[in-house]
Amino acid sequence: MDRSPGDRPSPVDQPYVPSDPHDQPPTAHAKLDQSSGNQPAGPGAAGEALAVLTSFGRRLLVLVPVYLAGAIGLSVGFVLFGLALYLGWRRVREEKERSLRVARQLLDDEERLTTKTLYMSHRELPAWVSFPDVEKAEWLNKIVAQVWPFLGQYMEKLLAETVAPAVRGSNPHLQTFTFTRVELGEKHSSLQPLRIVGVRVHPAQRKEQILLDLNISYVGDVQIDVEVKKYFCKAGVKGMQLQGVLRVILEPLIGNLPIVGAVSMFFIRRPTLDINWTGMTNLLDIPGLSSLSDTMIMDSIAAFLVLPNRLLVPLVPDLQDVAQLRSPLPRGIIRIHLLAARGLSSKDKYVKGLIEGKSDPYALVRVGTQTFCSRVIDEELNPQWGETYEVMVHEVPGQEVEVEVFDKDPDKDDFLGRMKLDVGKVLQAGVMDEWFPLQSGQGQVHLRLEWLSLLPDAEKLEQVLQWNRGVSSHPEPPSAAILVVYLDRAQDLPLKKGNKEPNPMVQLSIQDVTQESKAVYNTNCPVWEAAFRFFLQDPRSQELDVQLLYLDSSEVRFPAVPSTPGAWDLDDESPQTGSSVDAPPRPSHTTPDSNFGTENVLRIHVLEAQDLIAKDRFLGGLVKGKSDPYVKLKLGGRSFRSRVVREDLNPRWNEVFEVIVTSIPGQELEVEVFDKDLDKDDFLGRCKVSLTTVLNNGFLDEWLTLEDVPSGRLHLCLERLTPRPTAAELEEVLQVNSLIQTQKSAELAAALLSVYLERAEDLPLRKGTKPPSPYATIAVGDTSHKTKTVSQTSAPVWDESASFLIRKPNSESLELQVQGEGTGALGSLSLPLSELLVADRLCLDHWFTLSNGPGQVLLRAQLRILVSQHSGVEAYSHSSSSLSEEPELWGGLPHITSSAPELRQRLTHSDSPLEATAGPLGQVKLTVWYYSEERKLISIVHSCRALRQNGRDPPDPYVSLLLLPDKNRGTKRKSSQKKRTPNPEFDERFEWELPLDEALRRKLDVSVKSSSSFMSRERELLGKVQLDLTEIDLSQGAAQWYDLMDDKDKGSS
Repeated sequence: MDRSPGDRPSPVDQPYVPSDPHDQPPTAHAKLDQSSGNQPAGPGAAGEALAVLTSFGRRLLVLVPVYLAGAIGLSVGFVLFGLALYLGWRRVREEKERSLRVARQLLDDEERLTTKTLYMSHRELPAWVSFPDVEKAEWLNKIVAQVWPFLGQYMEKLLAETVAPAVRGSNPHLQTFTFTRVELGEKHSSLQPLRIVGVRVHPAQRKEQILLDLNISYVGDVQIDVEVKKYFCKAGVKGMQLQGVLRVILEPLIGNLPIVGAVSMFFIRRPTLDINWTGMTNLLDIPGLSSLSDTMIMDSIAAFLVLPNRLLVPLVPDLQDVAQLRSPLPRGIIRIHLLAARGLSSKDKYVKGLIEGKSDPYALVRVGTQTFCSRVIDEELNPQWGETYEVMVHEVPGQEVEVEVFDKDPDKDDFLGRMKLDVGKVLQAGVMDEWFPLQSGQGQVHLRLEWLSLLPDAEKLEQVLQWNRGVSSHPEPPSAAILVVYLDRAQDLPLKKGNKEPNPMVQLSIQDVTQESKAVYNTNCPVWEAAFRFFLQDPRSQELDVQLLYLDSSEVRFPAVPSTPGAWDLDDESPQTGSSVDAPPRPSHTTPDSNFGTENVLRIHVLEAQDLIAKDRFLGGLVKGKSDPYVKLKLGGRSFRSRVVREDLNPRWNEVFEVIVTSIPGQELEVEVFDKDLDKDDFLGRCKVSLTTVLNNGFLDEWLTLEDVPSGRLHLCLERLTPRPTAAELEEVLQVNSLIQTQKSAELAAALLSVYLERAEDLPLRKGTKPPSPYATIAVGDTSHKTKTVSQTSAPVWDESASFLIRKPNSESLELQVQGEGTGALGSLSLPLSELLVADRLCLDHWFTLSNGPGQVLLRAQLRILVSQHSGVEAYSHSSSSLSEEPELWGGLPHITSSAPELRQRLTHSDSPLEATAGPLGQVKLTVWYYSEERKLISIVHSCRALRQNGRDPPDPYVSLLLLPDKNRGTKRKSSQKKRTPNPEFDERFEWELPLDEALRRKLDVSVKSSSSFMSRERELLGKVQLDLTEIDLSQGAAQWYDLMDDKDKGSS
């Protein structure tokens, strides 16, 4: 029923009525007087007498302390002191009671006033209230109220059949996740949970569509309970509030019933979502979920409801252009230049607020689900960012550019203000360059906004690329085009082993940007119906890489583009366990998948950093110190950590790390810098490096700007080592590794070993009759890999592979242990890697007999030499000109200061068949050169040969080096001792820190000695050589053999 404005005064015009008992309705007073006049008299007289006696007793008790004080003989002061304490306590208690009465009175007044004035809280706006562009639709609310129970049935089905499988597959700890209760609020039939507050109809952008904006408000007692049975955890939602603008698009309009072909629904902007969780503390205790928080969960839910996500409901069969309706092209691109801010408020306080500091501002730029975070500017109220972001705009009008400014703090960031701007204004203006005031705070933010239209052809591509070359953009270069990929479905995908249904998903990558589809569970005909959008800097040189993956396997089943005919076919020769009743014939070779042995090795040089921020504080922060920085690296599930450099804002680490990587696109090296402290290490910045460039080009040498900090940059050098199946270059690789080896890093790898363990046969039975439950452990040095356990069989099939970094292929070995679960060892195998060095293509693939048992294993061991393409090491069949064509790459390696031909000269001077034979005392092989960047003289002792021996036993040699003319302990160096060999291999590096001019005035005295006896400190001199450094070209540093000379003097080491 409609009301006219004169029927009832507006609640806003009603005066404020103070709280007073006399303001109650007359009926209340009448009832009170009537009840008070009929009280009986008898019981009241007895009560009054009892009250008088109680009062007299209390006063009598007050005199008891006075009497006791007089009886004991205490001073009157004690009585007065006790009386003062009592009076003070009584006064405090009366004040507290008075405050509680006042607070209760104010609460009653607020409730009474709210009941009288805010009548809209139950009925929202009356139907006759309207706005120029928003209309009421009470008839629509009535329809929603009737449909609501059936919508609850649909939601229950959606959660159980779609959401629950997705949650179970997202985390291995949630495989027992289930919904136990789903109710959308039906306890109070008089209340309507979902209301449509207003409807706005926009002018159609096209004749075939109708645009509606629904202002919805949901305040309901929804109850959704979930359970994770594995961890006996129950949680859920009890009550939820949701307010936002839901856009409904009716398109296409057709000439047949039902006139509308489909309905699309989505939230234009991020809605306001408030959820009352129950049992959330228990849920977050589950492993794998401890890093989540209530805020992160609500952010994820809210982000799922907004653009570019859409809900499409087709109303007619065989609707054309469903993909275009579900994921239309963006309307345009907005290039946002976040330039600066001014007049920000100060939030930092020191000495408990007595000293006011400044702020450390950063900005969050958001358009829909697209969010960007600027860098932090320390201690600045007028920051200059100068950063550029690009966002896709899907709906105009409706979407907004939102900028929020915060003050970075160690605990919780302080809010400094926000601004919002409708993208329609940017579309109308084309370019906006203004200072925008911050709401809910003080200050202004300077933005330059550019609207970029999308063209369907490439006629102006060259012009756009030319224009972008002159645009300064940070942190990403400007884009010239966008790519939209619509992933619809797949059919007849291969089943997993055992004819199990797969969980397929698709991964799309362009350079270092990777996006993944959702996983569709338990089907080989998945339907995705999802769109992926990429920014392209240069469409002519960028490629789209598509990988089809099974969620529970890291194996990439399909390449992006088949390189040969039939590349899309799977390997039909792979054994399928249990696929046939008859036992298959015994294979003679292994059948690994196509990805076996395709790994690369990434060598990471952490060189130095500059302009790090100072985190050490003294005297409560009044005195600023420096920092004690170190670097953390994360890649491929492995992490590395550099040493700590004390009190240095420009540290030099000069360390090398190696990790095995695959060719899966989208991988990133995560780098973080910290300041070492006694309690908690301080954050000094982070950066990410895409491996796409390194894996494609083989080399990357860059200064990387640290993010989330005001200053600092890090110098990294990344190199892909190319594995080669030939041992011809092994000696050269070992020599180069000794040259670039640093004292602060582990020994560098010279080869990569890939092992594929397929199966075993004839393993010994348990207790004579029962088959064991075997598993295998593959180990090289300190690195090991354990296979799965196959239950109760003497012929297990593992089908597992592992890779190992090999530092000394000539002396290391592969150790294999086969053990039974609870039964002990079943057999072992020791394979020296020297056997692989003489095998064809460095590979052995056959059955190996286990020692300590009758069993056999089918195993493939493949060794590949790691050749550096950027350190001068290459096969002799290659020409040296190919190396000299890229001189700029040589400056990136820290320990190679000479050019490529010079380093090649050092390596080709090594021993060859044409060299002269050793002298009577033998020879020592040395490399001596000067590293000018670190001002160090470096000597590498490689080996000795044909050393003399006195008596029957061979010597126990070691090498002693001394810089003459000094003979003190500071210039003396000594190698390790080798036992009983006249041809020892050392490959040890020694350094002396001194300037080049001083090094040229020195002589290097090299002595080869041997222990005389076990009980004596006397050492036998086997021979010596003295090198005059003025006669050696220290920039060349060739590895050469030197004849040992005799010396009659004998000394002790």
